[in-house]
Amino acid sequence: MSADNPGPAGPTLDDGAYNAIVIDHFRNPRNAGTLSDANAVGEERNPVCGDHMRLMLRIEEGVIVRASFLTRGCGAAIATSSVATEMLTGRPVEAARGLTRQDFVAAVGGLPKSKIHCSVLAAGALKKALADYAG
Repeated sequence: MSADNPGPAGPTLDDGAYNAIVIDHFRNPRNAGTLSDANAVGEERNPVCGDHMRLMLRIEEGVIVRASFLTRGCGAAIATSSVATEMLTGRPVEAARGLTRQDFVAAVGGLPKSKIHCSVLAAGALKKALADYAG
């Protein structure tokens, strides 16, 4: 196995493939759980690996005041979900619309090439949550 070919299971948290930000957000996810007063919800699934993210937002007066997530997936999926909620909290909806998967990858300090797809969960769930809010 090598960095370019991590083997069938892919990189693990202990093999040095992930940076300290990813490991911290995986082991200590921020804003994980349900948000009972959410008024915007989006879900995204990766049909290839089976990862799934549910993003819940509370939006008031055009600003995301709270964000939470439920993610079933690998460490990179959980870490990008956690970082996404931190990035979204306090952000105006219009500014949130401009966030891309690259923004989430940058916020976690990068991901192994084989795990870049995990950032698509957060970007896709955000797009769907904002569409849900718009209505």
